[in-house]
Amino acid sequence: MGRGDLTDAEWERLRPFLPVSNGRCGRWRDHRQVIDGILHRVRTGVQWRDLPERFGPWKTVYERHRLWSADGTWERLLQQVQAAADAEGEIDWDISVDPTIVRAHQHAAGARRTAASVCLKGGRRARTSGRNSLAEPARPAGGGGPGGEGLGRSRGGGFTSKLHLSADGRCRPLSFVITAGQRADCTQFQTVLAKIRVPRTGSGRPRTKPDSIAADKAYSNGPCREYLRRRGIRHTIPEKTDSQAARLRKGSRGGRPPGFDEERYRKRNTVERAINRLKQSRAVATRYDKRGYIFLGTATTAALLIWLRS
Repeated sequence: MGRGDLTDAEWERLRPFLPVSNGRCGRWRDHRQVIDGILHRVRTGVQWRDLPERFGPWKTVYERHRLWSADGTWERLLQQVQAAADAEGEIDWDISVDPTIVRAHQHAAGARRTAASVCLKGGRRARTSGRNSLAEPARPAGGGGPGGEGLGRSRGGGFTSKLHLSADGRCRPLSFVITAGQRADCTQFQTVLAKIRVPRTGSGRPRTKPDSIAADKAYSNGPCREYLRRRGIRHTIPEKTDSQAARLRKGSRGGRPPGFDEERYRKRNTVERAINRLKQSRAVATRYDKRGYIFLGTATTAALLIWLRS
């Protein structure tokens, strides 16, 4: 077993949830060998063509990662691991939300446009290859680059993506959204929370509602607070200085100040520590993937490893 490969215990936790062959389209190459190759690439950021030979053909490893990023397999695996942790009472549901800027490498640029974004003269759509037509429905909302690949220009950051995430109280990512680097934090607040979905190991609906939420001033606005009140979620978000001044100017018409728990807000660093753990994977710290849905799969794979080893 090489450095960074799945241990026997980690493999046994994943094995029951992996896709199986339907017998019509050939057999899967050994899942464990391919997953170890994907984890090696996520950890080191090496080019797919430069994967060590012990992982098998590099194209097989890449295609497996692309396919599982497109059809949601990585997200389902992450949810199953989260479900097992929740069943044992190991998830701290006092969560925090924050984004992080990810610098995009020059290799992340230049993705071909698909039929959904390119029209030829006369209203005809360009033909799309099989791989793009498979991946198109799985792209996350948002973005800002060509074809919605989640690439943009952030102030002072250059060519970047933004990774919005929520994390539990033990510094483990719960959900992700990828957008262009210039997108405002608060625009993805509801989307990030809506993607929290931890299945029950027995009967019952998946858990989607945390006990409480902590976030910084970037989320201090009416829509975010109204959304949390509507769902009945306790929250700790500091009030912006200009909002406070405007409320005070109105006097009694300005209403009461929003509640703020300083002790709870101190725990917001859990999401910052979760980001640091994610960025120990070099393919997350720097984006090399051209397609937004593949980069989302890369981040999800890194999160899956954090959950397996926490």
